[in-house]
Amino acid sequence: MVEGKPAELTYVDLWVKFKEEGSDEARKQLIVNYMKIVDVVVNRLAIGLPKNISRDDLAGYGIMGLIDAVNRFDHKRGWQFETYASWRIRGAIIDSLRQSDWVPRSIREKAKRIEDAYTSLEQKYMRDVKDEEISTFLNVSIDEFHKMLQETAISTVISFDEPIKDEETDSRLSLLIDINAVNPESKVNEVFLKEILAKTLEKLTVNERQVVTLFYFEELSLTEIADVMNLSPSRISQLHSKAILRLRGSLARFKSQLFV
Repeated sequence: MVEGKPAELTYVDLWVKFKEEGSDEARKQLIVNYMKIVDVVVNRLAIGLPKNISRDDLAGYGIMGLIDAVNRFDHKRGWQFETYASWRIRGAIIDSLRQSDWVPRSIREKAKRIEDAYTSLEQKYMRDVKDEEISTFLNVSIDEFHKMLQETAISTVISFDEPIKDEETDSRLSLLIDINAVNPESKVNEVFLKEILAKTLEKLTVNERQVVTLFYFEELSLTEIADVMNLSPSRISQLHSKAILRLRGSLARFKSQLFV
């Protein structure tokens, strides 16, 4: 009698064999099975990055993040590995890009000027400010302001992943997903950060809020968002830059309260 082909192990079986039985083969299979997550993250992050940064480099950084995610993941806690791995992969890519100083200093300076402008004017007027007011504050024409938004797009795509405090590794959004045991203090910080994000999102225009929602929560690319909203990709890039710079300014004002 010829024996049948052994049944293929399910994801649950692989996690058990790796985490509970120490199977290196199961670990390798998990990495291979979840490799598609790296492709998804790379495709999203590649939008707006300089052409000198290759997708192969991003994928290489991402694979290291995936390996780290597989090694650290606790399969018994009921978390979705795809969500956890996405943040680990994204973080690994961001860390590598940051270390290589991929954003020109001039772009960082422009982004900071716009962020400071939004912070100053919104605090002064206690309302949303118009593009014309920002351009006046920056002493540039409205067309120059829009060009600045376009140029700073490459920095705002990943600005949420920058550390909340200098010389720290925790990012603004990383606090929303905590795979490790949560103590009461960090739980309070998580809730507080969510409240801040909710309040700052409310201050965005309808279009800006829709872009943020589609990009960060629905995980569409900027090109796909342009199709959905029937706007040009450059306009979507501008809206994204404005939204993130405004959000980043709001989060910066509350950063001292993010930790107990």
